[in-house]
Amino acid sequence: MFHLTALVTCLAILMYFFFSFQVGKARQIYGVKAPAITGNPDFERVFRGQMNTLEWMPIFLPALWLFAFYISDPIAAALGVVWIIGRVLYMTGYAKAANKRSLGFGIQASAAIVLWAGTTGAILWRLIHP
Repeated sequence: MFHLTALVTCLAILMYFFFSFQVGKARQIYGVKAPAITGNPDFERVFRGQMNTLEWMPIFLPALWLFAFYISDPIAAALGVVWIIGRVLYMTGYAKAANKRSLGFGIQASAAIVLWAGTTGAILWRLIHP
């Protein structure tokens, strides 16, 4: 069973829901009516933070689950938490200024790369050493 990875997956989904609500709130604050996605730079940064998270979820989620399956549920979950922390730092930094998103991006990208590389290595190992 992969209870820890499942919990982290639920946390990632909750985080994404929160980011989506932040976009709705930013629409009201900055007067950007749907379906518009441009018009106010402050809104656009919040919107891009949420959309960038969506763009990374198809990279993160399969890597998270494959890592849990091939290597370790607790380690996958820990790396998943690091990814979530990175995404939150990215979103909060980006909402303030575009140049404040780098730290969060680096943290989440590093976690995703470790998940992917670890999984790829484990699969290759099993293929070479059946």
